[in-house]
Amino acid sequence: MRLVRHIPHEHFLVSLHQYNDNYILSITLDEYQQQFKVPVANISNLDLLEQQLDAAFYSACLQDFIRMRERWHRLITPLQHD
Repeated sequence: MRLVRHIPHEHFLVSLHQYNDNYILSITLDEYQQQFKVPVANISNLDLLEQQLDAAFYSACLQDFIRMRERWHRLITPLQHD
């Protein structure tokens, strides 16, 4: 997997990789990660893709991270020892 670029963000680690003719956009917050995969042929301009990553997109990602964390804690809490 080849790192294409890091995309600056104040809260998330955002990176774009290329792997097997796909771009993989990774959004990471703490130990949680979301990935979006799209064929390279579907993206003609990476700068335009980066511009589309707006506040609404990142806000939705944050909500997804919150739901991921809640699901994980419901799963793992009964397994933890006191």
